[in-house]
Amino acid sequence: MGSPIVLGIESSCDETGAGLVRDKRLLGHAVASSMDEHARFGGVVPEIASRAHLHALRPVVRQALDRAGLRLSDIGAVAVTTGPGLPGALHVGLAGAKGIAYALGVPLHGVHHLAGHVAADTLEHGPLPDPCMVLIVSGGHTSLLLVRDLVRDPITHLGDTLDDAAGECFDKVARIFGLPYPGGPAIDRAARDGDPRAVGFPRPLPGSYDFSFSGLKTAAARWAESHAGRDLPVHDGAASVQEAVADVLTRKAVAACTEHGVGTLVVVGGVAANSRVRSLAEERCRAAGIALRVPPPRLCTDNGAMIAAVGDLLVRAGTEPAPWDVTIDPSAPLEYAALHPVTAGAVAA
Repeated sequence: MGSPIVLGIESSCDETGAGLVRDKRLLGHAVASSMDEHARFGGVVPEIASRAHLHALRPVVRQALDRAGLRLSDIGAVAVTTGPGLPGALHVGLAGAKGIAYALGVPLHGVHHLAGHVAADTLEHGPLPDPCMVLIVSGGHTSLLLVRDLVRDPITHLGDTLDDAAGECFDKVARIFGLPYPGGPAIDRAARDGDPRAVGFPRPLPGSYDFSFSGLKTAAARWAESHAGRDLPVHDGAASVQEAVADVLTRKAVAACTEHGVGTLVVVGGVAANSRVRSLAEERCRAAGIALRVPPPRLCTDNGAMIAAVGDLLVRAGTEPAPWDVTIDPSAPLEYAALHPVTAGAVAA
């Protein structure tokens, strides 16, 4: 008999995702986004996101099951994002996951959201090499990680976000340039018709593996202000900002691979869908003799398949499931793939 079918549930921000994985294979997944409801505010509104998850969770799980040709009773384990993320949004997903796991009498596994992004690549390219270098680039996180066994070993952080993450920078710059939300795709589209060398925006922290994009955001704002009373060359500005972000991300990632003797770079997270980040990573990895792995765009943004992928790895590794009093940790650091926080009262008891 093979491994159980794992249902993964993701609800950390504005996407409600459900995915089904068994033995490293994605059987089906579905995502509902509340992005349009946040667009007029220029960013995610936590209360709106939480309410959207409440409405979407059951239909998304049903849609994932239908796409996989499965019934609820076929599920043998449940994995759910327990952090980091928006507190209310996380609570909705965890409550739903607990209800399903309890009703079916199957184990529940808490998963760190960022470990889910790392595991997403395994659904497309197979098991991660040991070791590999992982660059996570998303709306709220930019991290450079040395990963060995994703579910057994601690994750080594070589660099992390000090202020604005890459995706956050794109969102803020897009607003400054008058582009729509979400900013990442808008910047990418506008950059196609621009000159990436038009503006010499700064490359932050050149001598460190940490990331800081607040200065780039400020430089873009000052550049836009300098055009007051004149037409803003948005396409050139977008292309130049995008080039600065892609340059910093890929330069540091390739340098880390070289320094640590790692032959594979894995780029994951929502910003991994950016066309310039992908093309520059390919160019620099090829020149350095490094194998590059990037999930397809559909698995780069938040989704339940990536959480199910971690759950599948945890189940097959024989790890202990979460206790039933598992809760959420909205600001959890990435140390291990499994994340099973409990309330202070439960710890004291």
